[in-house]
Amino acid sequence: MRLNSYITLLGSLVFLASCSTVRKMTNKDKSANTVVTKKYGTEKREFLNGIQVTLGTVTTTRQKTKSVATGSGKTGNSGEATAGKADIEKANWLQLKYAVVIDAPVENLTNIPLLEQIDRWWGVRYCIGGSTENCIDCSAYTQILMREVFKVSLPRTAQEQYNQAQRVELEDLQEGDLVFFSTGGGRSISHVGIYLQNNKFTHASTSGGVTITDLNDKYWSPKFRGGGRFQQ
Repeated sequence: MRLNSYITLLGSLVFLASCSTVRKMTNKDKSANTVVTKKYGTEKREFLNGIQVTLGTVTTTRQKTKSVATGSGKTGNSGEATAGKADIEKANWLQLKYAVVIDAPVENLTNIPLLEQIDRWWGVRYCIGGSTENCIDCSAYTQILMREVFKVSLPRTAQEQYNQAQRVELEDLQEGDLVFFSTGGGRSISHVGIYLQNNKFTHASTSGGVTITDLNDKYWSPKFRGGGRFQQ
C-alpha cells in the first residue's frame, strides 16, 4: 500500500510540474495571436523625372508629361482642329467637282488654290473692262488667277499678255500656261484663258461667263492661236 501511494504521489508531482512549464511557455510566446507590423523608414528615394517616393507611400510628381503630337496636321484648340478638317473636306469636294468637269482623275487635281479661285469666279458674267465679281473680262480673269495662284504679274490686255509670253506648242501645254484666241478674225489676239489639263482651259467667255471649255470645242478650236508661258 505504501509503495502504491508513493508511486501515485510521484506521478502527480511530475504531471503538475509539466503543466506549470506549459503555462510559462504559453505566457511568454504569444506570436500566434500577434499581428506582425513592419514600419518603413522615412528615407526618400529619388528617381528619374523628379519623382520622389518615400518607402511605404506614393508621392506624385509635379512635373507634367508633355504630349506628343502625331500626324501632319497642326495641333491646337478644338476650333483649329475643326477648321483643319473642314479645309480637307472642302478640298476633297472641289477635287470631285472639277474632276467631273475636266474629265480627269481626282488624284490629278492637286492645285487646290487654283480650284478655289475657279470656284470663286465660276459663272460671273462677262463684261468688257470688268474686273470684279459683278462682271469680268477674259484678260482680267487671267490676270487675277495668275497673280493669286501662280504669283505671276501679267499686263492687262489679252494682246499684251500674248506679246510678253513665251511661246508654247499645243502638245507642250502645262497647267498655268495661257491659251490665246482670235475671235474677230485675222491674227490679233482678242481672247485669253488659262490651261488646266486634259485639253481643258478656264476663261471668262462672252456667252456663259467664267467657265471651263475644251480646246476642241467647235467654236474655240478654229480660233486658237497658240499657248504662252510666264515664269514665276
